[in-house]
Amino acid sequence: MTGRVAVVTGAASGIGLGVAQRLADAGHAVALLDRDGGAAKQAAADLAGAGHRAEAYEVDVADRDAMEQTFARVREELGPVTILVTSAGIESFQSVLDITPESWERVLSINLTGTFTSMQLAAADMIAAGWGRIVTISSSSAQSGAPRMAHYAASKGGVISLTKAFARELAGQGITANTVPPTIVDTPMARHAEAAGEVPSIDMMGGMVPMGRAGTPDDIAAMCAFLCSDDASYITGQVIGVNGGMYI
Repeated sequence: MTGRVAVVTGAASGIGLGVAQRLADAGHAVALLDRDGGAAKQAAADLAGAGHRAEAYEVDVADRDAMEQTFARVREELGPVTILVTSAGIESFQSVLDITPESWERVLSINLTGTFTSMQLAAADMIAAGWGRIVTISSSSAQSGAPRMAHYAASKGGVISLTKAFARELAGQGITANTVPPTIVDTPMARHAEAAGEVPSIDMMGGMVPMGRAGTPDDIAAMCAFLCSDDASYITGQVIGVNGGMYI
């Protein structure tokens, strides 16, 4: 399973960074896409320093033109893309009466449209290769609902449906598409929300998980890496929870 080219969005930190590290360890060349270009470059440099092939690309997944240009650069610098993990996303906290059209559009443009753009741009290379792996990062909030996060939950619910649609359409061409909906994961984004008072303590919420702790980026990355492997060739269209037993 070595020698392929993987694109990971939102790869500068958190789950995306964990996924990039796992895929690099598996022998793939990794393109790290993120709005935070400086952090992405540092992450890519760290991977290169460990002997991996990695390149950083500063891009907002909501910018279609920039994404097309970025994928063209990835193909030129690393090769055709046959592995994609979409981790780029934002959170937002407002009551249903306070969600503005601007907030709604921004959350949907990154979390859902940005995911679609990434999947569509990668699919062409995968179809040409007759092999591909797509893993989207959705959210348990799409399964359970979440107060003050209607726009976020809606966007992630869309990601689940989008992934299933890609899976059905591309299954005959050697391409799989699955989604992982994390629940409580200890990431910089989660800690930022905690510090802002938007969510309770991550450690306290982790204690509510049957396994007694919050998840880690590596917990999610381990599943993503498996789903991107040859061993997962008969798994597609699935919603695979990695949540310590929180939702069964």
